[in-house]
Amino acid sequence: GRGARNLPPLARRRGRKASGNLGRKVTAKDDIVGYVESHLQPGEKLIHSATVHWIVYLPAILFAVLALAAWLAIPAYAPQSVALAGPVLGALFGALAVLLWFRGFFRRLSTELAVTDRRVIYKVGIVSRRTMEMNRSKVESVTVDQSIWGRLFDYGTVIVKGTGGGLEPLAGIDRPLAFRSEITA
Repeated sequence: GRGARNLPPLARRRGRKASGNLGRKVTAKDDIVGYVESHLQPGEKLIHSATVHWIVYLPAILFAVLALAAWLAIPAYAPQSVALAGPVLGALFGALAVLLWFRGFFRRLSTELAVTDRRVIYKVGIVSRRTMEMNRSKVESVTVDQSIWGRLFDYGTVIVKGTGGGLEPLAGIDRPLAFRSEITA
């Protein structure tokens, strides 16, 4: 009822039926396991799950290296008049590295990809959530795009096309060929 709106989210959801969940009760388990595991249909089996590749941390790593270089190299090799620029640039690059690391972390944390014996599932988001699901029987083709770097580090973009539409490109996926193989198997 209306009183449930004033409860904390977990208490509000625990034991109550969720709309759009085929009458399944939402439990505390839904707060612990991922979206895919908590939304499997009765008798449905998870075959393969994928995530975003660690390469999303590369910008953070690069800025951390720049921060370290600026912090150490500028004071050591620059004239005394600009020696203070090193720690300032190092701090700026370091702060940017931390922000980029958090962006990569939350991207990996908030993205779930899965293949079940019935569906292909894609979920992104933590607070606001966007999900796309497609029945495996409706999948027409699966395209994998990999750059040279993607082939070296085993990441790429997966595009699932289905009858009457398709999923958006799923960029930066770890082990995209394995993901494609599980969809088309």
